[in-house]
Amino acid sequence: MGYDEPGRESADTSSGIPASVLENVFDDPAHGEPGRDRLVVHIGWEVLLLAGLAGVAYLLWREAPDTFRGDGLRRLLVDAVVLGLLAFAAGLSLRTAAVNLAIGPVAVAAALHVAEQGDRGMPAAVGPALVAAALGGLVLALAVVVLHVPSWAASLAAGAAVVVFIEQRSAPVLPQGDYDPARDALYLAAGFAAVAVLAGLFAALRPVRRLIGRFRPVVDPARRRGALAGVVAGAALVASTVLAALAGALLGTGDAGPVAPVTGLDWTVLAVGTSLLAGTSAFGRRGGILGTLLAVSLVTLVMADLRAEDHSVSRWAVGAAALGVGLLATRLVETYGRPRAGASATDGILDPDGRISSGWAVQRADPIGEWPPALPTHHAENPVDPWNVPQWDAGRRWDSGDR
Repeated sequence: MGYDEPGRESADTSSGIPASVLENVFDDPAHGEPGRDRLVVHIGWEVLLLAGLAGVAYLLWREAPDTFRGDGLRRLLVDAVVLGLLAFAAGLSLRTAAVNLAIGPVAVAAALHVAEQGDRGMPAAVGPALVAAALGGLVLALAVVVLHVPSWAASLAAGAAVVVFIEQRSAPVLPQGDYDPARDALYLAAGFAAVAVLAGLFAALRPVRRLIGRFRPVVDPARRRGALAGVVAGAALVASTVLAALAGALLGTGDAGPVAPVTGLDWTVLAVGTSLLAGTSAFGRRGGILGTLLAVSLVTLVMADLRAEDHSVSRWAVGAAALGVGLLATRLVETYGRPRAGASATDGILDPDGRISSGWAVQRADPIGEWPPALPTHHAENPVDPWNVPQWDAGRRWDSGDR
């Protein structure tokens, strides 16, 4: 079977059937519309994000050029990585249609733990936080997948449980360790950018795109989506929780200042809003390639510009604005990103006259008329000799000489 790259038609070497047609044959309509999602809408949206990023960067350069030099640039990159990890975690759970609203409280709890235990060394401080996050994410995943309950409700309950842990502290915690992530800001930012772009490219592949979106409801949201869909959604919930803990570990180190024991839900709103702003659909499955990197950079620069202009920076306000624009992006993505209307599992295979589009002719059978009866009609008055039936007698007898 020939391999069909996006936008190209290749034919099977043995049958001449286009590979795109064969791909649609094996689509399961129970897991979404057959056909390839259109990425043009994502590219267009990312061009708009890039234009907005350039405009905000220019304004910030005019207002506070030191932001792009020396310590200012390193601090900016660390802020971008923290928000990027949270937005990546939110986007990962959104793409699998199992949004994780506990990422903000998890990040604050990890920041408090690392700030308190930082004098023991980063591995000793971060390790337990990541293990606890993985175990908590696994419990959340089991609740969502086994009980098949809405992930937003289950993760909100998990976030509330984490807030109980946070409220055990009555005062801000000053970081005790000597590690400053600003020293490695360039490497951290480059690593995040590479992971975000590679993940976007990987998720653009059609098999991967359909795999990560299998948990997305098709008919009834309460119906189970199968074991594979549950495994993918569960893995995304665990991974997103661990990523949130990594972001919190960066918040609890260096010169970022004392870590306040807050709920962290403002971080959740900001992260989910940034992910939606990146072009990730709120319904799951669909998303762009460079959107996460561009949206994180844009939101980070907007917050830096507000600080440069001596405005109060509220994560609630910025997150609400990002959510509003992100929901508009979701509507665009769902309207123009789905497979073309009318696509089906057999679309393009059978023509109305019964011919396969590859040129194979499969003629429909002509309608069958009435067959003559095998035996003549019997009448009680004149019984018919079965050995003297005209249809059976072709002018020969079994004992004729020419047999």
